[in-house]
Amino acid sequence: MSRVLARGTALLLGLIGYGLSMAIMVRAGLGLDPWDVFHQGLAGRTGMTIGIASAVVGVAVLLAWIPLRNRPGIGTVANVIIIAVTVDAALAVLPTPSSMPVRIAMMLGAVVLNAISTVLYIGAGLGPGPRDGLMTGLVARTGLSVRLVRTSIEATVLVIGWLLGGTVGVGTLVYAFGIGPLVQLVLRLVPKRLLAVSGWAFTDEADAEIDEIARPTRTSAPKRWFGRRVVESGAGAAPAATSGKRGVDSQRVVEVVGQNAG
Repeated sequence: MSRVLARGTALLLGLIGYGLSMAIMVRAGLGLDPWDVFHQGLAGRTGMTIGIASAVVGVAVLLAWIPLRNRPGIGTVANVIIIAVTVDAALAVLPTPSSMPVRIAMMLGAVVLNAISTVLYIGAGLGPGPRDGLMTGLVARTGLSVRLVRTSIEATVLVIGWLLGGTVGVGTLVYAFGIGPLVQLVLRLVPKRLLAVSGWAFTDEADAEIDEIARPTRTSAPKRWFGRRVVESGAGAAPAATSGKRGVDSQRVVEVVGQNAG
């Protein structure tokens, strides 16, 4: 019971923190991560709030899970709802700074908060976010590398978001190059006993197992993977879906962060 409570708490805090980090990045006005550039651009063109746009996109991405044979967990559904509500609530109360040093500080702080939140919500192991599941599902079904699939998806939404009017800037670059190392740093600083409760696996056996699972894709994937290796999908995760062609397990392969969590 305590383990379930701990994982549920980690999920809730992680998703709230993620939504707050999104709002802070928006208010800083120095550039967003690729998915949020798309959300902001879509919101500007349709009159939706960024939170609602994020939720609409999340639901649309979930529909793309159907041919991939992915199944959402409780964390997947919570991801869509909680982040959308949090980002809109935060934007309603956060002021827009006029000082450049303040904007820079907000942008950097948001990226750090995003990394901490990522460790919590993915560590809960209660199901990947819609966008994470899309990526791992495509990797499993196509046999393509994680790097190629992730880069293709994020480049596409970034360009579309920018054309729609989303904010691309230095914050976009800071997020792209900083989120991975920051997540790894957070994982090293947080006591392993807490991470074990929340779903992150650190044992040598776990490392060996995920290496075996991911080996077919890692030959062409980058040497640096975001975050640490996740073996346990959690109580809310779907049964593993594998690719007959390359044998990659979409639920047990690392959920590559940068993900926006979404």
